[in-house]
Amino acid sequence: MRTVDDPVAGPDQVVIDIYACGVNFADTLIIAGKYQHRPDVPFIPGFEIAGIVCAVGDGVDPAIIGQRVMAMAAHGGFAEKIALPADRIIPIPDGVSFADAAAFQITYGTSWFALKYRAAVRAGEVVLVHGAAGGVGVTAVECAKVLGASVIATAGGPEKCAIARQHGADFVIDYKAENIADAVRDICQRHDWHAGVDVVYDPVGGDVFNQSLRCVAPGARLLVIGFASGDIPQIPANILLVKNISVLGFYFGAYLDQNAETARDGMADLLHNLAMGHITPSVSRRFDLADVPQAFAALRNRSATNKMVVMCRDAAD
Repeated sequence: MRTVDDPVAGPDQVVIDIYACGVNFADTLIIAGKYQHRPDVPFIPGFEIAGIVCAVGDGVDPAIIGQRVMAMAAHGGFAEKIALPADRIIPIPDGVSFADAAAFQITYGTSWFALKYRAAVRAGEVVLVHGAAGGVGVTAVECAKVLGASVIATAGGPEKCAIARQHGADFVIDYKAENIADAVRDICQRHDWHAGVDVVYDPVGGDVFNQSLRCVAPGARLLVIGFASGDIPQIPANILLVKNISVLGFYFGAYLDQNAETARDGMADLLHNLAMGHITPSVSRRFDLADVPQAFAALRNRSATNKMVVMCRDAAD
């Protein structure tokens, strides 16, 4: 940690006192230079922030000073202050804590936009969610249920399987004890889903992706969310051809930039579902700002469950 000059709000910018910042697997990639966005070094990592507007630049209504807001930054979140364009901030709904607001944006945004807009999940479909006890996995389970799907979840070990069930999964497979493809096919056959699953949500990659290809229905959509396993799969195009399968990449940050109007509508949907209690951010661990390395270590060794948040300063909520 080091002390640097406070940021200053430029034209059309605000400065935010950061109270909480979400921890994401992408944080470990960006500091290793392996992420899609590579800022110049030195830089401060941290994407999703929640705090209070403390200053505004020219062109911004000073009335918003003191407002509780959340925002997604390209980087800079693991700090006490940040300057951002004013059009990036979103008011935090009443009753939502800073920690929950910081845990909400990327994980729920990734799952909601991927499932609703990219894969067009429909009510009655069957969705297979991998890594269902992880930061984005639990949100994928919840979002798929909000969209009316039946959810088959995979997780490693009894504790993580229990988390997937708590978040609404209809069926849970312990991949440490069962073969995923065999278990999915058995579930589908027992419930007259003989063709297989309609949508796969995969933040893991590697062999998990390969097993998914063996239990999908004709015309299925496979969402490539990330590669937590560290293994980027090589997709066998012949299987895609024979079963008319679509493989859909989804990178949340780029999607928001490329689909601004959809982004506004989708975030409004998410905030409505949050206010109604249809989705529930679940923060499993909180870290002090000085302990960011320990948070990264928990991501790398896959001991993390649900969402982790760094508390950048003391807050009443």
